[in-house]
Amino acid sequence: MFDLSTPRGRIAAAALQLAADRPWSEVALADVARAADVSLADLRKSYGAKTQIVAAIMRGIDDTVLAKSDLQPGQSRRDQIFEVVLSRFDAMTPHKAAIKSIASAGMLDPSMLMPFFNSQRWMLAAAGVDVDGAGGFIRSAGLGAAYLQVFDIWLREDDPGMSRTMAALDQRLRRGEQTLATIDSVVGGITRVATDLPGVLRSVFERRRDARDQPQGDR
Repeated sequence: MFDLSTPRGRIAAAALQLAADRPWSEVALADVARAADVSLADLRKSYGAKTQIVAAIMRGIDDTVLAKSDLQPGQSRRDQIFEVVLSRFDAMTPHKAAIKSIASAGMLDPSMLMPFFNSQRWMLAAAGVDVDGAGGFIRSAGLGAAYLQVFDIWLREDDPGMSRTMAALDQRLRRGEQTLATIDSVVGGITRVATDLPGVLRSVFERRRDARDQPQGDR
């Protein structure tokens, strides 16, 4: 998941191991530097805070999922998203103790919002969902809300087969399917309006110009 030939990779891997061994809230940056065999100054060159290390761990999980993503022709969009998100939980399972430790620390720092949002966006992209523009933003936010609910269940589940996680994920995605269809319809309408707007404005401008240039007696 990490390139251990680089300081950034060693630091992220060391942080993940430390989080598995003890509460993340008790892990100091100096502990991470020591475990990664880098100086604190070198750690600072790679990461400015613990939250940035957590963001790197999230990107490492993203990379694992994206490397294995394989869209199957004929699958519904919901099924594609289900497979991608489930593969994310699969990728996190070997590191569950560390992830639970990090989650228990209450990582509510606003700087974590964008890495989390980007992870959801890439999960949708792996499922073949359009993530550009306003629609992509709304879809990513919607998946993020569903993901957090299922993530909480995954953290507490002991079944290696993830039966509760799979059931919850399926339920959340089914619930969101109609909402997504509505969003797509609204976004499509907005896109059409935005596309047609220049032509409409040009037509209005030309009519006004023609009316202004027309001789007074012809009006």
